[in-house]
Amino acid sequence: MSNVVSTTATGAAFRPTATTAHLSDADVERLGEELDAIRAEVMGDLGQADARYIRRVIAVQRGLEAGGRGLLLASLFPPAWVAGTGALAVAKILENMEIGHNVLHGQWDWMGDPEIHSTTWEWDSASCAEGWKYSHNYVHHTYTNVLGKDRDLGYAAMRVDPAQPWKPIYLLQPLYNIGLAVGFEYGIAIYDIELEKVAAGRKPWSQAKVELGRLWRKIRGQLVKDYVAFPLLSGLAAPTTLLGNLVANVTRNVWAHAVIFCGHFPAGAETFTEDQLVGETRGRWYVRQLLGSANLDGSPLMHIMTGNLSHQIEHHLFPDMPSNRYAQVAPKVRELCARYGLPYTSGPLHKQYAGVLATIARLALPGGEPTSNDEPAVHTVDGPATVCGEPAAAPEQTGRRSPRSPTGIGSRRTDQRPR
Repeated sequence: MSNVVSTTATGAAFRPTATTAHLSDADVERLGEELDAIRAEVMGDLGQADARYIRRVIAVQRGLEAGGRGLLLASLFPPAWVAGTGALAVAKILENMEIGHNVLHGQWDWMGDPEIHSTTWEWDSASCAEGWKYSHNYVHHTYTNVLGKDRDLGYAAMRVDPAQPWKPIYLLQPLYNIGLAVGFEYGIAIYDIELEKVAAGRKPWSQAKVELGRLWRKIRGQLVKDYVAFPLLSGLAAPTTLLGNLVANVTRNVWAHAVIFCGHFPAGAETFTEDQLVGETRGRWYVRQLLGSANLDGSPLMHIMTGNLSHQIEHHLFPDMPSNRYAQVAPKVRELCARYGLPYTSGPLHKQYAGVLATIARLALPGGEPTSNDEPAVHTVDGPATVCGEPAAAPEQTGRRSPRSPTGIGSRRTDQRPR
């Protein structure tokens, strides 16, 4: 594999970096073709077993929710409160992660089921489905980890990459990150409206007002359901039922925050600059997805509870592939990374999340250059070592090491939306 400065299909020079310098254009396009073949094989094999899987998960989720709410009717008794709150928390996690997130990605549209479809599903989250699909499915998955384009980098509120200009407000980010975790669904919902564009004059207030009204109607319905209607049904147990609903919602929010931050911000995942989008081919888009995402190691149950976002790399490569297939394709993706000399970032949740929190604390201060203690953990599974941690940042295409990545930066495509 040659180490050369290549020229993209549009004639724009692509500078290799420390991670990708050994790959020629031909190497990258062959990698893309192999990934296309993996996707085509799985998508062509979808059938009744997959449909049974998602319908079974939905049935289990609804059963847990019904059982949890039923137990909370007797929440004056501590065992009923504990069991009911736990069941409801698991139901809410399943609904948001393995069901809602993936249905709204269109992963199950192939079934033709009007109920389990990205155009009809409305989830138990503060975010309105349509607004979320634009900010997440389109903006985030198109501009993954591109500084100035991917608003999910810090969610317009946090400095998670040293290339982001420092502001005094970031001194408080270790504290308000706690608030973001506790109320994660509300933070994401407000973020989806892009109020910073209103303040900058790039979005009319009239449009934001309509979106805020729609958001309030969605949130109001949730608040009435969890904190008025079901508590009142509990009679004298109303206060403890309300508390159970609150704990279930906070548990879901904190879990989602941890999983999502670990998928994008640990040491080892990389960030990119806008000039790297110029002339980006599908192969280079694939490379950017590989380098900008991080996986979590764990059991099959853990993967389900993360919505299979523990396979964040595979999700970013194939966002419309049904989530139950990510475990099947992960070994193939890992083998490709080893064969093409690319990192496959993966590690256990506690190590990844500890790295994320350390990055948030370090980048609360000006600067943010790595110290000798910032080297990411190394995780080895059936092959070469892989880096465990949070996305890397490098503001220039120089291949220098970034505080969040030991390797530098990669590339990205804009010629078409991700499949």
